[in-house]
Amino acid sequence: MTKRKEDQLESILDLNSSNVWDSDAEEIAELWEKEANEESFLPYEDKLLNIIRLAYDVVHFNPEDERESVKYPADEWAIFSRMDPRKGNVAIRRRTISRLNDLSYENVRHITAATLLELIDRNFGGGWDSIPLSIKDIIESAFEVTTTTLPASRIHAPGGTLEKKVEDGFEVLEVVKGTWIEAIFAKKKAPATKLRFFNENEYDEDGNRIRRHGDDDDDDDYDDIDDRDEEEEDEDEDMEPMEPSENDETFYSSFAPEADVKVDDDDDTGGLSVLE
Repeated sequence: MTKRKEDQLESILDLNSSNVWDSDAEEIAELWEKEANEESFLPYEDKLLNIIRLAYDVVHFNPEDERESVKYPADEWAIFSRMDPRKGNVAIRRRTISRLNDLSYENVRHITAATLLELIDRNFGGGWDSIPLSIKDIIESAFEVTTTTLPASRIHAPGGTLEKKVEDGFEVLEVVKGTWIEAIFAKKKAPATKLRFFNENEYDEDGNRIRRHGDDDDDDDYDDIDDRDEEEEDEDEDMEPMEPSENDETFYSSFAPEADVKVDDDDDTGGLSVLE
């Protein structure tokens, strides 16, 4: 498979736990030798070797020992040197996944559905139920897996489950179980999209609202509202009280003046009477 130009490493220092799976052993060795002559490279050696070990077998050997050197032929291993000659050379080879037990949460994302079904087929032919739960969890973290068991005479029926699954992009493995067949379907899951959640109203230690990119327009709207409120308050303070006129029919002036009241000792009303 030809690598796209944008996927190619430009520096060995760009190697990380994600792109190491798509790298080539020869590419790593070439970039290593290209940059290993610089003094600034020394602190990164051990870190880079740990990253390489995720996807490769890594061994150290003495290049001056012919019996050791012959163990790592160039057609199987990529060779590069350490900055410290006392540490010898490094040989790396892509780690092969030949058994289900070789799968991990890291490398399972870098195999195809066809490769996965090959590994399942090598598992003593026991089908999906024969796989340990821990391995199933690893597989299902990267693949969508479904199964169905049907009589051999019906498994390839036109318009049946097998045909529909294949049309949906699933790879299929058929495991013979007597007169029945277990069909195991596998399709790689799409990469999960990471969603970023944040509180729109976040505040710093001093209680000031944290402004984010794109918040300027909203803040301007709030500032305009505050400015209008302040202007209205100033206008209210500047207004002089209005003198009531003769024709003023406000709430208070709409009431009639109080009636004159006089005291009447003989009145049964408690000594009060109203003069008309």
